[in-house]
Amino acid sequence: METNIRWVGGAAFIGESGEGHKIVMDGPPEGGGRNLGPRPMETLLLGMGACTAYDVVSILQKSRQDIRDCSMTMSANRADDHPKVFTDIHIHFIVVGKELKEKQVERAINLSAEKYCSASIMLGKTAKISHDFEIQEPQE
Repeated sequence: METNIRWVGGAAFIGESGEGHKIVMDGPPEGGGRNLGPRPMETLLLGMGACTAYDVVSILQKSRQDIRDCSMTMSANRADDHPKVFTDIHIHFIVVGKELKEKQVERAINLSAEKYCSASIMLGKTAKISHDFEIQEPQE
């Protein structure tokens, strides 16, 4: 895996993946930024969220669950002193599907957290990660 980061002035950077996908990251105005994109630590949290959501959707699909949507809200706290690592992260999953089984959803989330999501397992070395979920029937 290889990425490139290019400074574009102030506190803004453009990150480019090995596949050519780009993302703008920027710092807060008080740090010289212009609020052009997410902060680097927000990007890290977003990556973790996408990683675990991918796992949950994939596991539920392989379990023959009729999943229609998966979203989440994540909240995190960081240490006051440098390095300002994440100290705790909470993920609230909202899983939408037809007659989803609660045990299957719980299993998918736990498998992601404990075995498959490399991003959350790495961040779990410094942060206490918790999660909960709700299941909703699709609006038809």
